[in-house]
Amino acid sequence: MPLILIQGKYKVLSTAPDGDSIRFYPNNPELWKKLSTKVRPNNFGGAQLRLDAIDALETHFSPRGGIGVQHQPLKYAHGAASELLSYLGFKDITRGKSEKITSITPDEVPGFILTRFADTYGRAVAFVFKGEIKQEDGSEVFLDKSLLHKSANYHLLSEGLAYPTFYSKLYPDVRKELTIATEKARKESKALWSEDKTNTGFSVESLKTITDDVVILPKLFRRLLSYLAINDDSVALDGFSKYLDSNDDKIIILPDGHVTGFDFVVKVEGQKIKMTQQPEDIVFIEK
Repeated sequence: MPLILIQGKYKVLSTAPDGDSIRFYPNNPELWKKLSTKVRPNNFGGAQLRLDAIDALETHFSPRGGIGVQHQPLKYAHGAASELLSYLGFKDITRGKSEKITSITPDEVPGFILTRFADTYGRAVAFVFKGEIKQEDGSEVFLDKSLLHKSANYHLLSEGLAYPTFYSKLYPDVRKELTIATEKARKESKALWSEDKTNTGFSVESLKTITDDVVILPKLFRRLLSYLAINDDSVALDGFSKYLDSNDDKIIILPDGHVTGFDFVVKVEGQKIKMTQQPEDIVFIEK
């Protein structure tokens, strides 16, 4: 899996990193131009990264509709965010309002990323690493099994602190290796897998159900929260399936390659919801 190597540093003071997104500053910001889709860098060349193939519980998410910033159970949302920073070499982390880092040691840490493209929000979709690598900056690097295992992406999955969330641009060999890590973490009931309700199901009694009580796939959480935000303070799920269909999230169900919508794998019965496929058996198609 050849990807573009970009070396630089992570700097997070005054930002709000979570378990699958962090700010990165390349040594050579011109390398952003090598990506097939545009990154949106700040004035100093830094850009937000989205860790490829994983989705950590939300620490702060604002749906349209006026219900403000919400989160998923913070035990694992904060756990993933803290683990990512610790894995990359940060310590003594203090957060203030809006999840922003107010103090941290050191101010920055060296690292490198492997990436090919940016998402629709201008975030580089990347495999994230600490330290340095011998290959030339800007060169193409093959992401083999050994290197993949050193990524923060793999680490968070193997520790049960993130869900697998695969997109169609991810190479199948990498997806298979990440699936192995996921299945092992689930079998050992690590971290969020000890409380996961994505496939066993849960009943929505109030907004608090999904913000504080149940641990579910963040993609499902975001869609459900966005639905509740426009539902006039009602938690009735009568229209949720139609809402999912209207979002037009296309997926591929593995291993048979069935192409359908996300609504097809979300079963709603009254106030109870569950997904009918494991997260690692779904591949989302990029919009």
